[in-house]
Amino acid sequence: MKLNTQRRLAADVLGVGVNRVWIDSARISDVSAAISREDINRLIRQGAIKARPELGISRGRFRRRAAKRKRGRRRGVGSRKGTRRARQPKKASWIRTVRPLRVRLRELKREGTIDRHEYCRLYRMVKGGAFKSKAHLETHLKERGLLKG
Repeated sequence: MKLNTQRRLAADVLGVGVNRVWIDSARISDVSAAISREDINRLIRQGAIKARPELGISRGRFRRRAAKRKRGRRRGVGSRKGTRRARQPKKASWIRTVRPLRVRLRELKREGTIDRHEYCRLYRMVKGGAFKSKAHLETHLKERGLLKG
């Protein structure tokens, strides 16, 4: 039994597409007798016609993939699109190197381990890229006899 007209009317009343209209298979005879919008409204109130829920895109596959990436998988050469510099800009790596060095220098100056002049000299060296890490800075200070231990 074709219910195209009823389905179209119900879709219009419910404000959904024709494919989302659900018709109770046990009440098909009642639905086929409905010819006006009032009839369709009555059937919607009775529960013979309903709107199916919207279908979404499942994020399950994405979550699985994201979990693997978090663990370091799927990041090989074949998965990369940008260059090394695009994926990790020079500036970002520079900031990650320089900020901790400058913080450490401030600490040393505050503790009194280094004086103002030494601080300025080391600060300029940090700016010039002389140290690649805090550990490198510490070894330099030990060699010069500025750090104890």
